[in-house]
Amino acid sequence: MLATGAAVSTALAQVDREKIYQWINELSSPETRENALLELSKKRESVPDLAPMLWHSCGTIAALLQEIVNIYPSINPPTLTAHQSNRVCNALALLQCVASHPETRSAFLAAHIPLFLYPFLHTVSKTRPFEYLRLTSLGVIGALVKTDEQEVINFLLTTEIIPLCLRIMESGSELSKTVATFILQKILLDDTGLAYICQTYERFSHVAMILGKMVLQLSKEPSARLLKHVVRCYLRLSDNPRAREALRQCLPDQLKDTTFAQVLKDDTTTKRWLSQLVKNLQEGQITDPRGIPLPPQ
Repeated sequence: MLATGAAVSTALAQVDREKIYQWINELSSPETRENALLELSKKRESVPDLAPMLWHSCGTIAALLQEIVNIYPSINPPTLTAHQSNRVCNALALLQCVASHPETRSAFLAAHIPLFLYPFLHTVSKTRPFEYLRLTSLGVIGALVKTDEQEVINFLLTTEIIPLCLRIMESGSELSKTVATFILQKILLDDTGLAYICQTYERFSHVAMILGKMVLQLSKEPSARLLKHVVRCYLRLSDNPRAREALRQCLPDQLKDTTFAQVLKDDTTTKRWLSQLVKNLQEGQITDPRGIPLPPQ
């Protein structure tokens, strides 16, 4: 009986696999592409090797990029419909699958595919189709940085991802802000990323200004998840000596007092990060003879 069950299971898996191959082939034809995008995006979690199958099949990545480029005209002026947004987000979901997979990630970066998504991150329309488009595009970049690969950070630092994330952190929806802040956090946690952001006062002050605005906003509309990423960004900045000096002047008061005590009452990790941040800023403070903290060099 068990053997029969296993055979049925294998047969079903084979049928499922045949369907996957069929849908991948159907991506090449504009007539069958929309349904294939929908079906494959539903299966991306359950087919472990879907990414290599997509990457190595003829014309598939070109078809996905065509889906992205096709909606550029709907960005400006902003006329994107819910149907267009859903369709392109299915294509983006498949690209996220390729970005996440260790076998295809390097080739994905070498082809500069993330750059095709940046026009979506530039959009500012607050309608649901645009918000969904931005969030799904951020998800692709988030999937890349989640891997903690040096080549990902090196690639992203050659692009405009930091200012794009900062703008979304300032004015996006809570979910988009959370993913954008996570991406910045992952860049900062890399030594190269931290050095890049702290290399010039302009870069550092732009990041610090946006984080400061977010803290002010969070004091009015709390979100424990978003606050966690903001605090982690500040803590990581405090690892850089020049940034640490500057943060002594500009760390928001809300992070030093009890403003967020209620929000963080059950979040021991963020509370620990916050106390470590305050401790970092108190230690080894350099003052001039009059007792005034010196500006960053």
